[in-house]
Amino acid sequence: MSDQEENHLIAERRAKLARIRERGVAFPNDFRRTALAGELIAAHGERAAEALDADPVRVKVAGRLRVKRVMGKASFAKIEDPSGQIQIFLQREALGDAYEDFKGWDVGDILGAEGVLFRTRTGELSVRAERIVMLVKSLRPLPDKWHGIADTELRYRQRYVDLIMNEDSRRVFALRSRIVRYVRSFLDARGFLEVETPMLHPIPGGAAARPFRTHHNALDVDMYLRIAPELYLKRLTVGGFERVYEINRNFRNEGVSTKHNPEFTMLELYQAYADYRDLMTLVEDLVHGLADTLLGGRTVRYQGAEYDFSGSFARLTIEQIILAHNPGLDPARLREVAYLRGVCDALGIGYGAGDGAGKLQIEIFEKTGEHKLLQPTFAYAYPTEVSPLSRRNDRDPFITDRFEFFVGGREIANGFSELNDAEDQAQRFRDQVARKEAGDEEAMYYDADYVRALEYGMPPTAGLGVGIDRLVMLLTDSPSIRDVLLFPHMRPEA
Repeated sequence: MSDQEENHLIAERRAKLARIRERGVAFPNDFRRTALAGELIAAHGERAAEALDADPVRVKVAGRLRVKRVMGKASFAKIEDPSGQIQIFLQREALGDAYEDFKGWDVGDILGAEGVLFRTRTGELSVRAERIVMLVKSLRPLPDKWHGIADTELRYRQRYVDLIMNEDSRRVFALRSRIVRYVRSFLDARGFLEVETPMLHPIPGGAAARPFRTHHNALDVDMYLRIAPELYLKRLTVGGFERVYEINRNFRNEGVSTKHNPEFTMLELYQAYADYRDLMTLVEDLVHGLADTLLGGRTVRYQGAEYDFSGSFARLTIEQIILAHNPGLDPARLREVAYLRGVCDALGIGYGAGDGAGKLQIEIFEKTGEHKLLQPTFAYAYPTEVSPLSRRNDRDPFITDRFEFFVGGREIANGFSELNDAEDQAQRFRDQVARKEAGDEEAMYYDADYVRALEYGMPPTAGLGVGIDRLVMLLTDSPSIRDVLLFPHMRPEA
């Protein structure tokens, strides 16, 4: 439909609304629905016509007009509510002037109908209308029902229209809600306490990311939208809440892509007297339960590929993955800066002048191995250099007890045994400050209050972050993060 045609239809609908206003209340709010379409079909869909006639069922239904067929003295319409569609049978004899009004109504209008259930000659359960009322006049025409919204960007900008027209979109967001509800019930059953921590931080911390900055006028201080709730949740662990979690909104001032949105949802949890291996098992149990409950099996299909979620998932160290995907590298030299720089040069991988062996390893891993972790895999033993909040491995201080969980080449979760040595944490913060002063915009700040909290003593603890958006993408077979965000961030319209 061209802009000119759409504008003409909008003008016609505005004229109809003006005539409705002249007659009285244009947007009445005195009609009360008594049943949903899906409920009626579930309860009475199998009843014979004779049974419905013998025992009339009176209903009030309401929803958006999706189909309209006017045939002289009798007409059919279909209205849609959140549960589905139901047919309405309208007769001039029963409705009088309201029937003439109906003939001028448009697809997209929201209406209410009152009457009794019956079955048509073709056997379709329908409502024989005894009263019909316009509740809301739709001023804009809906897209063609056969083509919907062909423009993907328009679907994201006008999600309200996408939800009206696209049953698959409604299914994705309903499933998203079920996923979050399952995660809560899973953790609640294991004794975790759900908490809420600040979204405005005086110091951005808990992750390596660029924050959004704002200003608090009353306090006259700069503040930051949180990039992660980690340091606040661990303060609670110090305080004695030994199992806590938060399903939280995080904000990172970074790029927009099919995998990234500046605002996103994370599950973050902490469990005292546990380590990173315990959390690998917890992730397996959580994913198994989600697949069983929501998909009915442990084969997950995503973008034409199948992923096997049964059994235990693969567990590989970062160095094992680097060697597996870069044949010919010398295992004995994977921690030599000069050697790793040569590898990066040969592979065309950029690096910073101050990058140590750990940072160089991760650059190689991310460019050559990460995207090849297709089946569910835990990559663990991350270098200490890139894990400023993780506990060093007792036998090998070059690495930390940290893992990331990958499916389809995408990170879904990040977990580790927490660093609870206050002096070690203070030094790592100082190292991060040095990186920031050298130009690393994602390096962390020094958080003196968090170091002070650790000085009171945090029990041995493991922490986990799960990207809810990416998890939903996987379980709903959605190619872009924008498909699982109701209102993704986009450039302003011209």
